[in-house]
Amino acid sequence: MHVQVNGDSMQLSQATTLSTLLEQLALAGKRVAVEVNEDIVPRSQHAGYQLNDGDRVEVVHAIGGG
Repeated sequence: MHVQVNGDSMQLSQATTLSTLLEQLALAGKRVAVEVNEDIVPRSQHAGYQLNDGDRVEVVHAIGGG
């Protein structure tokens, strides 16, 4: 299955969750916001959120300031 991650095409196995994708991107446990097809997916739903062929995923790193 193909998805787009931050504009880049990526090949994934058929049964990939958002948590698995974040692990593959070395972002597991990091402070990130994730949007799939222009809808924000809360962190509490990452483990159960199943990605589908053609999904567009945007991952944004949260950066503190002050």
